[in-house]
Amino acid sequence: MGIILDSSVLVAAERRGQNAHEMLASISLQLGETDIAISVVTLIELAHGVARADTPDRKAKRERFVQELMSALPVHPITPTLALRTGQIDGENQAQGIRIPLADLLIGVTALELGYNVATANVRHFQLVPGLSLVRL
Repeated sequence: MGIILDSSVLVAAERRGQNAHEMLASISLQLGETDIAISVVTLIELAHGVARADTPDRKAKRERFVQELMSALPVHPITPTLALRTGQIDGENQAQGIRIPLADLLIGVTALELGYNVATANVRHFQLVPGLSLVRL
């Protein structure tokens, strides 16, 4: 079993002043030996945060964090199978009046496809993904 890191975990680490390696070491201490990865969607969210940085120093720190993360972890793409499963879950949920932001749904379905949990500091949307197990960090 492994985990997919949601951007909320990564943003919290960056706000605490941790670099990607320190954050991963901290997660490993908490969870023990487990595979850790991110979705390409999380990478998009992080790139968005880099672009919105309000100072050159903050932008540089965020860029380093993203680069360290990309070199340390597998980044899982959106595959056709993942896209179809996401569309199915989204359609079924919306038919019941349940809306999950597409980014969170894609991250959650990435974890489902891999047989992983999602590690997040924000369970609100992820708890709505059927069959998904969460780890609060």
